[in-house]
Amino acid sequence: MMALTHFDKKGDAHMVDVSDKAETARVASAEGHVTMAPETLALITAGEAQKGDVLGVARLAGIMGAKRTADLIPLCHPLPVTKVSVDLTPDPALPGLRITATVKTTGRTGVEMEALTAVSTAALTVYDMAKAVDRAMQIGGIRVTLKDGGKSGRYEAE
Repeated sequence: MMALTHFDKKGDAHMVDVSDKAETARVASAEGHVTMAPETLALITAGEAQKGDVLGVARLAGIMGAKRTADLIPLCHPLPVTKVSVDLTPDPALPGLRITATVKTTGRTGVEMEALTAVSTAALTVYDMAKAVDRAMQIGGIRVTLKDGGKSGRYEAE
């Protein structure tokens, strides 16, 4: 079994030293969803939410979240992200919104945390903007779907 990398030999938390790692192209994608009442989804997709363009604001919030990940996650390295894309897709079958994010950089460590933070921040923004009409919304399914680059290679979720 592999050891947890964010703990030293004494068991104290520490930031992993990546200074000896090669800079490589890195990419990660994540997904999640917000389930809601069908009426809430209709309100959002019609652009009639009281607080404004839910999808547009949530997309921007996700991008901003990815850029600020190291400020939120204590042992996460600050990274110069080179691309962040966040997509929110209405899905009447949920009912709700499916959220995906992809983050890229060239660096010594991956961008999985940035992709996860982008999805989480976008989902929280949807909740914030629509909670006045639907407090029962649920955020879920947040996971890494792709990670590529670096020593550990490629990971794709099934």
